[in-house]
Amino acid sequence: MRISTRGRYALRVMVDLAINNTGEFIPLKSVSARQEITIKYLEQIIPLLSKVGYLKSSRGKDGGYRLAHTAKDYTVGDILRAVEGNLAPVACMEDDPNQCPRCIGCATLPVWAGLDKVVNTYLDGITLDELAENNRNQGGLDYSI
Repeated sequence: MRISTRGRYALRVMVDLAINNTGEFIPLKSVSARQEITIKYLEQIIPLLSKVGYLKSSRGKDGGYRLAHTAKDYTVGDILRAVEGNLAPVACMEDDPNQCPRCIGCATLPVWAGLDKVVNTYLDGITLDELAENNRNQGGLDYSI
C-alpha cells in the first residue's frame, strides 16, 4: 500500500483546519500558504472531502472552509479512504465478501487479510483531534504499534 500525494495532502489540510479552527471559515489561500500546497492542488482535494461531508464551505468575502464536525469525529483512516478509496493492500481484498475466484484455498489470503486489518485498525485508531493536539504539543503522542 502506498498513500499518494493527494492522500497525504488531504490529511495535512484536515489537520490544518483542525488546528486553526475558530468556528470561522478559513480561506483556502491561508491553508495553501501554511501547508505549502498550491491552491490548484487544493482545489482538487477539497471537493473530495466536501463530497463525503467532512467540510463545510462558504463563498464570498469571509468565505473558506471549516470542518463539518469536531476533529475527534474524524480518523486518519476515514480521511485517507475519502480521497484514496479502499486502503486494501491487494485488489482481492477490496470487496466484502471477497469476489476472487481463488479466495477459497488461497494460501496467501490470510497474509493480505491480516495486513488489511492491521493497517485499518491502526489508521482508524488515530483521530484528527489527536494529530492536531500532537502538533500543538510538538510530538507529544506516540503512534507506534
